[in-house]
This record gives sequence, C-alpha cells and structure tokens, in this order.
Amino acid sequence: MSTPVTTFGETVWVLPPLILHPFNERVPPSTLLENSKAALMLSGLIPSDGSDAEELKRRLLSGRYSEIRMLFFLGKDVFRWLDQCVEWAERVPDLREADIYRQSFAGLLTVGAPESVKEKLVRWGVSDYVSIFSRAIGLNTMFLEPPGFCSLAEEFLRNYHRYADALFQCYQQSQPHRIIGSRNFAFELYASSEYSRLLEAEWGAE
Repeated sequence: MSTPVTTFGETVWVLPPLILHPFNERVPPSTLLENSKAALMLSGLIPSDGSDAEELKRRLLSGRYSEIRMLFFLGKDVFRWLDQCVEWAERVPDLREADIYRQSFAGLLTVGAPESVKEKLVRWGVSDYVSIFSRAIGLNTMFLEPPGFCSLAEEFLRNYHRYADALFQCYQQSQPHRIIGSRNFAFELYASSEYSRLLEAEWGAE
C-alpha cells in the first residue's frame, strides 16, 4: 500500500549515487543468445538447429539460471543503494516523518527515475530497465545468497521472471510508503569503475 505522490515544493534533494558492479562470472552474450534461441525452438517459434529436446531444455534452463544470478547480484547493489537512501533520509528533518521507506526509493528507481539515469541506461543498451530492476529487487527479497541450480524447480527456472515480478509487487505492498518522483529527488548512476575514476579525479584536483 502506498500513499499518493507528494511533492515538496521546489526542493530537490540529491540522493547517494547508485553504483553498479560488474557481473564477474563472465557469461558471454553469445551464450545468453543461444539460450534464448533454445527457448524459441522449444516453443516452435523458430526452426530447430538439430538439437534434441533434452539438449534444448538444458540450454534453456542453464540460460535462465545465468539470468537469475545476474539479477541477484544486481539486486545486491540496488539494496545497498536503498539502505543508503533510507539512512540519508533519516538525517533530513523534512523527510524524517514523511513515510519514506525503501519502497519509496525502489519505486523511484523503477518508475520515476531521473531522465539522466534513463538516458544512461539506454546508452548502456538497457531498454527494459523497469523489469530488470524490479526483478532484481524481487529476487533479493527471497534469497540471501544466489541459489544453487539444483535447489530450483524447473517451473521456477522456466518462469522466474513472473515469480520475480510478483515478489517485487509483494515487497512494494509490504510497507505503506510515500511515492516520490524525480521532481524532488535526483541521483546519478555509475558503473563501479566509472565512479572510481571520478573519485580519483576529484582527489587529484584537491
């Protein structure tokens, strides 16, 4: 449950930056593409490449598992940012009693991000960032560590995106919160290496 969008006049607060770390398991894009093709072949949407059904299923489930792990680690970064934002808001007198919680900032990231953040994500090749961030958050509400392949049912692996979407909605509804938008809350998005270079440049200028 959420309270209506609240604006705070013309005040604009600058939140901590959202810093995303690279996924270090080095799954090449070609592998993810082949796994996606396996799903289409199993559905009969594109012609088979000659692989039998079991091989196609193995590739499909392997690809889904890689996606789950990537989203899980992305969610770790997002939750770190949500915690930082909540800690920051608790130090701002005007926001301390405004019903602003992690869910407020999760909503800001997924549906109300500043234009500069949206444009950067598009430059990175991320068009459906709403689904990506919401699923990353959803998976992190359920798992403390990335689950092992053998601990996940085939049904979950095949359709994890639907379960992750539902988990995100449950998370957003679990705490009444204020809806906030980019009119009053600004933040920047950085890759970790980019942010490190920025800090080095600032320190060098001092």
